Amino acid sequence: MIELKIKEGVTVEIKGNEVETKGSLGSNKRKFNDALLKLTKKGDSITIDSIKDKVLAKKAAKAEVSFKKELENDMHGVTEHFERKMKTVFAHFPITVEVKGSDVLIKNLIGERYPRTSKIVGATKVEVKGQNLRIYGTSLDDVTQTSANIRQVCKMKNKDTRVFQDGLYYDTD
Repeated sequence: MIELKIKEGVTVEIKGNEVETKGSLGSNKRKFNDALLKLTKKGDSITIDSIKDKVLAKKAAKAEVSFKKELENDMHGVTEHFERKMKTVFAHFPITVEVKGSDVLIKNLIGERYPRTSKIVGATKVEVKGQNLRIYGTSLDDVTQTSANIRQVCKMKNKDTRVFQDGLYYDTD
């Protein structure tokens, strides 16, 4: 049994097998396996309890710890944004990046005529300023998946990656 304290400025609602966290920046919904976990809310804390089945005990204990961390991330995300930064790098052709609806368009990568498109996951927002990209949102899963989608779209196929290093990369600054 794990007890998790709810952060200041965050409200948590448990309905069936779904937990919704709301804060000043937005809200996150997350489903859990109610065959393995039992959640109860008492005051300003949530109790996560695993089932007492012999066959599923090990799996339920792991799910308990994992779900605690996911709830902590959700509570952090609705009070402060999760953020990833990326940078365009090119040596051959100038790359332009633009956001259109729920897609990120990467134009002129290796001189290609048609733009490569990447999906924005969930309520994640993408800002483009010059050669820098800022990907931010309330859900850690959505932010990291969006940045991974952009990175994956820019992978070079059938080219020597030591020579063709053009693309979008994670910024370490």
